[in-house]
Amino acid sequence: MTEKELREIKRRFRPEKSNIPKIVGCFVNGNGQIISRISQSIAMSDSVVSEKLLAVMKKTLSGSVGTNLTDISFSTKQVMESEEHKLLTSLVKSRLGDADALEHFYTRVTESVKFESNYIILLANDIYDVFSHGSDGEESGSSEQFSYIICAICPVKSMPEALSFKEADSLFHAFSESAILSSPELGFMFPSFDDRKTNIYNALYYTRSIAESYGEFTEKIFASEPPMPPKVQRESFNACISNVLSDECSYDVIRSVHSEISEMIEAHKESRDPEPLVITKATVKTVLAGCGIANDKLEKLDESFDESFGKNAELSPKNILTVNKFEVETPEVKIKVDPAHRDLVSTQVINNVKYVMIRVDGAVEVNGINISIDGE
Repeated sequence: MTEKELREIKRRFRPEKSNIPKIVGCFVNGNGQIISRISQSIAMSDSVVSEKLLAVMKKTLSGSVGTNLTDISFSTKQVMESEEHKLLTSLVKSRLGDADALEHFYTRVTESVKFESNYIILLANDIYDVFSHGSDGEESGSSEQFSYIICAICPVKSMPEALSFKEADSLFHAFSESAILSSPELGFMFPSFDDRKTNIYNALYYTRSIAESYGEFTEKIFASEPPMPPKVQRESFNACISNVLSDECSYDVIRSVHSEISEMIEAHKESRDPEPLVITKATVKTVLAGCGIANDKLEKLDESFDESFGKNAELSPKNILTVNKFEVETPEVKIKVDPAHRDLVSTQVINNVKYVMIRVDGAVEVNGINISIDGE
């Protein structure tokens, strides 16, 4: 799904646009046991409650595509034969009305999600009348229905007893211990909304953490390996570059890599291309070749990149670098550099001693105090 398609679906979770009749789910304790089951009407709920429930479900569509949100693909064989795909399809087609399918789904989740605290599994179904657009951008009279489910798995935090002050009587009152629903840690949307159409070959998978992918969950629910977490992608990319370049992994090269990929991100943003920008092995080779890296090192990149990410891997550039962050670090010192002024930093060896040099064009402060530099 593109960011534009994602925004279109997210608008469905506004109270005035919502077509979600109810939220179903179950409360699970820290031992993985289902304590109670939930079925709450959105229309019959207090407006504040319904708005907050929709906001929680909408959270599973938050974050960046390629970072917090990744595609989970089903093969043709899985779509035709797998129990996992059949279960998800049953939930969608029954509009969450198939009790046996719900129980089967809850069991799969509780067997694969291990939180220290209690948590709640929430499911919602929406049917969206998708109108096509003419060449003038206006809606045409034709439409097709997109029916999908959203799943949110949310930790429950206990709020201890406390005192609250009420203006009505200007007195303190006891606030009893209660369970507070937190934002989702993980969830998904099925099927996905690609090219503004139903795509039963894809699910959109959400994780709040960039360091965790919940492999047991993706195996149980999708029969799929989990996507590599963004944090691991960055660590693997850095290790791949460092190992391949070896003695050619200089400050100037890494500065150029950061600069080139940052410029790609900015150019893609300005182009307003709806398709997300991806970094491939070929992209990295082109960037390194532009830095003058030897051919034997570029050939070595082929094998190293495939080992790290798999063949034909496509990485989100946001996962391998931060455009507005550039740091030089030793075990004792960390230097934060404005990426626009990367050229102010250089490395040098003087009398066999390595130095990181910073060119100073203006004032220098130490602990907030302006200092002078000898020779000024």
